[in-house]
Amino acid sequence: MEKLIQITAGKGPLECQWVVAKVLKVFLEEIKNNNIPYEIIHRENGDENLTLKSVTLLLKSKELEDFLESWLGSICWNGKSTFRKLHKRSNWFIGIFELEGLEKVSFQEKDIRFQTVRSQGSGGQNVNKVNTAVRAIYIPTGQSIFVQDSRSQLENKKLSVERLKAKVLEQNIIQLQKRMQETWNNHLNVQRGNPVRIFSGTDFKKNYQEKSFSKQRRHLKNELKNYRNDLN
Repeated sequence: MEKLIQITAGKGPLECQWVVAKVLKVFLEEIKNNNIPYEIIHRENGDENLTLKSVTLLLKSKELEDFLESWLGSICWNGKSTFRKLHKRSNWFIGIFELEGLEKVSFQEKDIRFQTVRSQGSGGQNVNKVNTAVRAIYIPTGQSIFVQDSRSQLENKKLSVERLKAKVLEQNIIQLQKRMQETWNNHLNVQRGNPVRIFSGTDFKKNYQEKSFSKQRRHLKNELKNYRNDLN
């Protein structure tokens, strides 16, 4: 099972961007403790050091449903702003969502059209005399990459495939984020009153509180699972 998960500050202020970075650390700790393979697909840095506007992760595990149950939704951090000392607000909200219902991009090398051209600029006597540079065009999207790093056409072709793939996948992530951003903005006010997790203080790990209804729901699911096992 694979799932794309986004942690986002939405349109929240700098404090929310700081919370995203802090929550990401806790999230990654729990992922590692549960032996869940992950990959950070995309991250958008915040307006200050040690802050993040959003981060998107790809998780792979058979047990993702249970793990994500206590994470997906609105997350609240209770504390005073470290950026605005006189600010009265004490509750800061971010969101963690699954990017679902969206087409997964399947990058196929057979859909690439290559053009060989002469390298541009200085680089020795032979650079501009032979067609060593490569332009790779991904036909389904029209995106292209121009590579002239090496004097070897074969090496430039290899690099162009790697960079074009990264470009196509990154653009897909950006589109996913935009759609998820719209969802987050539309539901922010509703979800603020019902966070799935609450943190307080600067040490998120020690001050973490899980909403009781999440614990109860997970407990009931485990009981049902055990009951079914007994029947078998």
